[in-house]
Amino acid sequence: MRSCTAPAALTLALLIPALTSTAASQKMDWPIHSMERPRPPVVAPGAGALPVPPPADAVVLLDGKSLNGWETVSKRPASWMVRPGYIEVAPGAGDIQTARGFGDVQLHVEWASPFPVAGAEGQDRGNSGVYLMGLYEVQVLDSYLNETYADGQAAAIYGQYPPLVDVSRPPGEWQSYDIVFRRPRFAPSGALLKPATMTVLHNGVLVQDHVALTGPTGHRERPPYVAHGEKLPIRLQDHGHRVRYRNIWVRELPGTP
Repeated sequence: MRSCTAPAALTLALLIPALTSTAASQKMDWPIHSMERPRPPVVAPGAGALPVPPPADAVVLLDGKSLNGWETVSKRPASWMVRPGYIEVAPGAGDIQTARGFGDVQLHVEWASPFPVAGAEGQDRGNSGVYLMGLYEVQVLDSYLNETYADGQAAAIYGQYPPLVDVSRPPGEWQSYDIVFRRPRFAPSGALLKPATMTVLHNGVLVQDHVALTGPTGHRERPPYVAHGEKLPIRLQDHGHRVRYRNIWVRELPGTP
């Protein structure tokens, strides 16, 4: 092993506080949505090519040409806007979800926040969300040079875990999430046997490392688990912003013991 050169040692010295801050940020003893919670360090993502083609065993959920296979939460036809190559949130139309249910999955999502920004900031910039089983949210937000609470920025497990690093691209640019989700396990009595877990890559960078969820997503609360089915829809959130989505595909994973 080579000894560290002076520049390398300096880089390491600068990085250690950021890693310490990140570890502190991911602890669960912070109040929900605390503005005092440390923000993750900003890291420029690589120039990975998008869109990412689905593998042969994937189920394509959104091809950018139609909303086939999607519906409202009340089971009515989805009415978001279909644009050339992508769909766009129609503010006020409500959330949409897959007509089909899923449990343990690998999920790929490509999204872009609105541009221009028009002076908005915090949670009022490109806000949406990807909900596994309609309950467990990975936050979608324009977090580029945009300060908000750490557990509510892009790639946060909303209200629970900030991302390890912030790899957000500028508004208007396409970004990707790759999510490995393991559903919670319940006993026949309804008691929780095993919590849900998530691993998330944002723009190809690991930002959630097999974290155990405290329960479903809530706003300013962390609700407890309530027993539910083994397969439920994947949901996209209408938060009043014209966020775009394309190239969403999923691979169903074999169940864990």
